[in-house]
Amino acid sequence: MKNALSAYDRFDTWKPKAEKDLLEAHRILMSGLIDEAGLYRHGGVGVMAGQQVIHMAPPADRVPHLMADLFSWLAVTDAHPLIASSVFHYEFEFIHPFADGNGRMGRLWQSLILARWNPLFADIPVESLIFEHQGEYYQAIQESTQKSDSAPFIAFMLRMILDTVTSSTPGVAQEVTPEVRLLSVLAGEMTRQQLKEALGLKDDEHFRKAYLLPALDAGLIEMTIPDKPRSSKQKYRLTDKGRQVMARHGGGKLATDSRHGL
Repeated sequence: MKNALSAYDRFDTWKPKAEKDLLEAHRILMSGLIDEAGLYRHGGVGVMAGQQVIHMAPPADRVPHLMADLFSWLAVTDAHPLIASSVFHYEFEFIHPFADGNGRMGRLWQSLILARWNPLFADIPVESLIFEHQGEYYQAIQESTQKSDSAPFIAFMLRMILDTVTSSTPGVAQEVTPEVRLLSVLAGEMTRQQLKEALGLKDDEHFRKAYLLPALDAGLIEMTIPDKPRSSKQKYRLTDKGRQVMARHGGGKLATDSRHGL
């Protein structure tokens, strides 16, 4: 955590197209955690899902060349920053240039690219965008790798960005909790599946723990059949407290169904 704070203190001084700045950022972020902080890896590395290897990164001796090519592309591309930053992020994760900290660095560098385009992203970093969607994040990376096409990852990131910038502003971002986002899509009485789909979520367990249970525990929503919580006909609706919370947030729809967006 201290390393992360130190890294973000230097955020404004780094240039997205400067490879030396990326190495410095990694040195600060991983200081005291790994021996190769600030250096490209010298050995092989793979991405694991349990006991299964889902991605074997390129050999270590190719990393400097691949990273130089990636930075050269970033320097000359005319792609929109939203697209270019997502492509950079995916290609960075594919190369996996460091022994550790690749996920954090990829997200940090996309934030940096976006913040140089629009200062809004200094207040809403990519790390925050995907905090609630980590399963989908890794799934999008894996899908892009399987297809040898960064499009699935780009689409995922654009959806996260759209959802975030339409659901909050820097001044109120900390108030827009998962349960408040759930309230914003709750219209009348809705089933669990309808709520999950309206939020653009796929992971049922994550939806239950991060959204549904906190909203129920806080008394913001209630069951339509409280004496049969597992009923197949169960639906959820706002309570008076939930309506008051929505009123404090302007009564508007804080979350947008990203399927109608980018």
